[in-house]
Parts: sequence; structure tokens; C-alpha cells
Amino acid sequence: MANTSSAKKANRVELRRRVFNARRSKAMKDAVKDVMKTGRVEDLATTYQAIDKALKRGIIKKNTAARMKSRVARRVAAK
Repeated sequence: MANTSSAKKANRVELRRRVFNARRSKAMKDAVKDVMKTGRVEDLATTYQAIDKALKRGIIKKNTAARMKSRVARRVAAK
């Protein structure tokens, strides 16, 4: 457990950020799954947006985002 006041505050901030990051990660994963399942071009923009938001916040790395976008685009083009 945190002893100093700054460590306690850092712990509170981390708990708040975890909620936001989990929400953003879940939205990204749901968007990718939806496009992979349906293969609709209309969902491509929202999927890219969700991936970019997760990348910007540091939830995923740059290459992971590029790989996800590539796979999604290939799936949409195939259908």
C-alpha cells in the first residue's frame, strides 16, 4: 500500500485512467471484431478511428495498430 500522499494520489489517478483505457480498449476490440465478422465498408472508418484512439493513448503500439488496420482492410477488400 502507498505510504506517501503523492503515492496515494498516483494510485487514485491510475485507477481512474484504468477505467478509461479499458473502455477504449474494449471499443477498439469490438469494432475490429464487428468488421472482421461482417466485412462492411461502412464500419471501416469507425474501426480505424477506434484503433487510432487506442494508439494515441498508448494502449497499443504503433506496429500493432498498423497490423490491425492492414488485416481489417484486407478482410473488407476480400468481401
